[in-house]
Amino acid sequence: MNTDQSSEVKRSPPERSGELVSLEEEIKTCEGCPLARGRTKAVPGEGPDRADILLVGEAPGRDEDRAGRPFVGRAGSVLDRALKEAGIERSKVYITNVVKCRPPGNRRPKREEVKACLPFLQSQIGVVRPKVVILMGNAATKAVLGIEGVTDLRGQSFGGLYFVTFHPAALLRNRNLEDALVSDLKAAISRAMISKSDAQD
Repeated sequence: MNTDQSSEVKRSPPERSGELVSLEEEIKTCEGCPLARGRTKAVPGEGPDRADILLVGEAPGRDEDRAGRPFVGRAGSVLDRALKEAGIERSKVYITNVVKCRPPGNRRPKREEVKACLPFLQSQIGVVRPKVVILMGNAATKAVLGIEGVTDLRGQSFGGLYFVTFHPAALLRNRNLEDALVSDLKAAISRAMISKSDAQD
């Protein structure tokens, strides 16, 4: 199921603008922190230029480092399933991470690594102009909002743009979180649609 979904994304790539392509190319060649020396490929993100929903994870893992694409490993399979259950097409959202290169051993990114990459995430948000930015997990929430404690923060909106939920990798350890993740994604869709309707009015 997830493999077929990934193939569908590959067959129907979204239209890309020069601004986002240039930003992604800059990320691929970035050497702004020591993580660049150990990567196989930087992982800028993927999705359409204009997306109502932008998903932010922590950092690439082994599979993402090899492929140069976000969320293609085990956590990606969880995310694909949750998106499908929530009625969201992966090809219609922009997916990225706070840190664009894999930390050694998949450890949590260090403060200086987050600091080096955060301007890229801010630029991506500015280019894609989402209605909702979904921060998945403590690392993304801490990097963007300066707070953490995803168990208490999940399902909440901050600043009218940011929405907090669990990282899909958490479901690999606790499948009981799946309903919460799907519920949060559905709530984010509703918020995106409301924001879109308000913008049109």
